[in-house]
Amino acid sequence: MKVTARTALELAHHEGIVRQAYKDSVGVWTWSVGITSASGHSVERYIGKPQPLQKCLEVWLWALEEKYAKTVRRVFSGHNLTEAQFAAALSFHYNTGGIARASWVKKWKAGDIAGARASFMAWKKPKEIIPRRRAERDLFFDGVWTGDGKMTEYTRVRSNGQPDWGSAKRIDVRSAVKSILSGSGATPQPQPAPSEEEDAADPKPARPAAFLAAIVTAVTAWWSGDDKAAEPPPEPPVAEQEQPATEPPACVCVKTPDGFTIFPQPRPERK
Repeated sequence: MKVTARTALELAHHEGIVRQAYKDSVGVWTWSVGITSASGHSVERYIGKPQPLQKCLEVWLWALEEKYAKTVRRVFSGHNLTEAQFAAALSFHYNTGGIARASWVKKWKAGDIAGARASFMAWKKPKEIIPRRRAERDLFFDGVWTGDGKMTEYTRVRSNGQPDWGSAKRIDVRSAVKSILSGSGATPQPQPAPSEEEDAADPKPARPAAFLAAIVTAVTAWWSGDDKAAEPPPEPPVAEQEQPATEPPACVCVKTPDGFTIFPQPRPERK
């Protein structure tokens, strides 16, 4: 069970993307396809800074694999899923976070296919999610794909941090997704810390202790006339910092009759 380009594009069909950080419906800074800093990738750095589509999709595909696909594989361990079934289950889990506790999964694994199909539609709140749930159900049980390789992008964010819903446009992401997934044979794993380029554009302030030590040394040298004293002591090595705990995105964009709406996303149960 692999996250193929077709699988990712099917899920993308139901989602929206914003290239700069924005506030979701509960005020959490979010970026790309419903990604928050709880994922382990800091998104506040993208406030007012739109990123290339390629980068947005790379981080999303990383989160899709690390936070969701692994759980789907674990839940269906011992059962062979088709590409369509895996795509449907992954889309369901990305939207609900409930694959491990869903009754339709338990019924399907027990051989109750009719019961599983009926229970699939129990996950229908808010009501705007029903079209997506039907598409996922038909994909899992009938193999009916609906993705066309396009997703909705919101190109502007208002001064209050909310996306400008009037800026929506459909974009084709097939080439980008295929390029990312086939480039190295593995999903990219971005680091939570800013890159060197970002550090250069936004340098960090000097450490106060080292700065004060340099001043004291310079004054001492001037007072005593000792040139050697003017050499500042070497700075202590910077200790490695632990990476923040990771959690799934806090929200998700869903298709509604009026376009797309962002809803808070339920968290999967922690182990």
